[in-house]
Amino acid sequence: MYLIELMPKAIKDLKNLQKIEAKKVVEKIKLLKNGLIGDIKKLTNYTPEYRLRVGNYRVLFEIENQKIIVYHIKHRKDAYL
Repeated sequence: MYLIELMPKAIKDLKNLQKIEAKKVVEKIKLLKNGLIGDIKKLTNYTPEYRLRVGNYRVLFEIENQKIIVYHIKHRKDAYL
C-alpha cells in the first residue's frame, strides 16, 4: 500500500484541468494507493521516473520507499518538454 503525495505544482496543474478531466485523473491517482495499477511506464533518461497515462493527460511521479510523489499533471503534448 502506497501513500500518495501531490506536490504544489501537481495541485496547480490539477486545478487548471476541466472538471471532468480532473475527476478522471484523481480517480486514477487514487488507484495507485493499492499498487502500480493502470497504464504506467518507467521512463528512461527523464525525471520524474514514472508516468501514468489518463486519456490525453500524463501524471508524472516518482516512488520513494512506500510513497508515490506526484510532480506534474500535463497534457501529453506538454508532458515531456
